[in-house]
Amino acid sequence: MIEFERLGFSWPEGQCVIEDLSVKVLAGEKVVLLGANGCGKSTLLKIANGLLPASSGSCRYRGDEVSPTRLRTGAFARRFRGEVVLLFQHPEAMLFNPTVRDEIAYGPRQLAWADAQERAVRWATALGLDALLEHAPFRLSGGQKQKVALASILALDPEVLLLDEPTASLDPRTAGWLVDYLLDCGKTVLVSTHNLSMAAELGDRALVLGERGRLLHDGTVAEVLRDRELLEAANLVHRHRHRHAGLTHVHTHGHDWEASR
Repeated sequence: MIEFERLGFSWPEGQCVIEDLSVKVLAGEKVVLLGANGCGKSTLLKIANGLLPASSGSCRYRGDEVSPTRLRTGAFARRFRGEVVLLFQHPEAMLFNPTVRDEIAYGPRQLAWADAQERAVRWATALGLDALLEHAPFRLSGGQKQKVALASILALDPEVLLLDEPTASLDPRTAGWLVDYLLDCGKTVLVSTHNLSMAAELGDRALVLGERGRLLHDGTVAEVLRDRELLEAANLVHRHRHRHAGLTHVHTHGHDWEASR
C-alpha cells in the first residue's frame, strides 16, 4: 500500500531529517511508528501524505510515486486525497472553517460528494461533537479540536489513515473509542507515538526510528516493548537516579508504559 525506498529528506538549509529509509506497509496493516521527538516521525507521515517531497529516494502509494508532479495530475490527486488522510499532531494546523459542521464536511464537499452534510452529522455524533456543530472550531478546547480534526478525516472514509500522535489531546473515553475503531476499521494505519503505553493498543507492527529516521527495528510491538536496550537506544526510555526507601540507584525508566502495567 505504501512503500518508502531509500527515502531521504532534508530541509533547504541542509538539516537532514531522514536518511536512506526503506520500508513497506501492506494493505490492512496497523503499523506504529515509535521514536523520540525529532527522529522524523511527523516528517515521514507528511511525505506519505504528499505534503512534503522526498529529497532522495521515493514514496509510492499503490505503486504510484507520490511526488509534486504526480499530485498535479487531476485524476491521481483526486483519488489520492480521498484515500490517504493525515491527522496532524497539532489540530490547529487543520482547522480553518467557520463552524464544526463546515470543518467536518469540508473534505467531502471538495470531492463533490452529495452526502457531505450527512457525513458531518454522522461523524460529529460518533465523536460526541453533535452539540458543537455550529460552534467555531478555534473556540474549542484542545481535546475538542483534536476530535473535530479526527472527524474531518474519517468523514472521507479513507483507505489509509496517517495519524500523528492521535491520542495526545484526547480524553480517555475518546482515546478508547479510537483504539476500538482502528481495531475494527479494516483500513491501513500508520500511526506515530512516543507513548509506549499506547503503542500496543494502536497497532501490531512497530517501526522504531532513531536519529535521522534510521530504522532501528521492524517487528511486533510486543517484542519491541520487551527490548529495553532497543528502547534506550531509541531514547524511548531513560536512565536517572531513583530513590527507594532512602537508597539511591540508577536504572531505566519508561514511565508512561510502566504506569499502565
